[in-house]
Amino acid sequence: MASQKLHRSFNFTAFITMSRRYDSRTTIFSPEGRLYQVEYAMEAIGNAGSAIGVLSKDGVVLIGEKKVTSKLLQTSKTTEKMYKIDDHVACAVAGIMSDANILINTARVAAQRYTFSYQEPMPVEQLVQSLCDTKQGYTQFGGLRPFGVSFLFAGWDKNYGFQLYASDPSGNYSGWKAAAIGANNQAAQSMLKQDYKDEITREEAVELALKVLSKTMDSTSLTSEKLELAEVFLSPTGEVKYQVRSSESLSELLIKAGVTQPAAESS
Repeated sequence: MASQKLHRSFNFTAFITMSRRYDSRTTIFSPEGRLYQVEYAMEAIGNAGSAIGVLSKDGVVLIGEKKVTSKLLQTSKTTEKMYKIDDHVACAVAGIMSDANILINTARVAAQRYTFSYQEPMPVEQLVQSLCDTKQGYTQFGGLRPFGVSFLFAGWDKNYGFQLYASDPSGNYSGWKAAAIGANNQAAQSMLKQDYKDEITREEAVELALKVLSKTMDSTSLTSEKLELAEVFLSPTGEVKYQVRSSESLSELLIKAGVTQPAAESS
């Protein structure tokens, strides 16, 4: 009996040791074919503020939830979730912002180098693929950890028009008509799948994104201080425009979409 208990104890210890070995290295697959550190990076993104992207026939809408962790924090004068990469490409971020800043700067440099070399904007998917190649490299070499951030890319180019892409820490990316990343992304994705329609207009895409975010975010009430909304669209002259909505414009949109009540006038 004593030898059997000792054998079981040894097997359990060996199992824990082996699982930790796969657990602590990004470059080693587990026996089930999993990369645990990459999965943990995706879990970190699941705790971040939500971001939703919706593709329409006349533009792309990006909306993000700003998580206010303390009332003492100074309100940021710049956007926290939306970033312009080039004149024709923007992105929404969910995850560790310090990681995101590194990748955004990498993407900006790649876009400018392409423009300098070829005298035309870099195709959207080529830019996304270039950034995802960098992310993938951090899952394959020892001594590195994956970037704990996911992106939604919105852009326009002359080859494929308006496009929306999502990427994760593994380096995978895919094109979407509507996508959600961050907290409660699965619930948001199922709502988008149910309510999205082809040939949707940009105004309808904004209303859909606001509706989905209001029902899936952790906060009880949706206000203009808790979200950011950016759009990529073509101007009447055919120029690609990137626009971030102001707080006043967001308040009007929230009331119009019926996800918040207008403030009562003080007597």
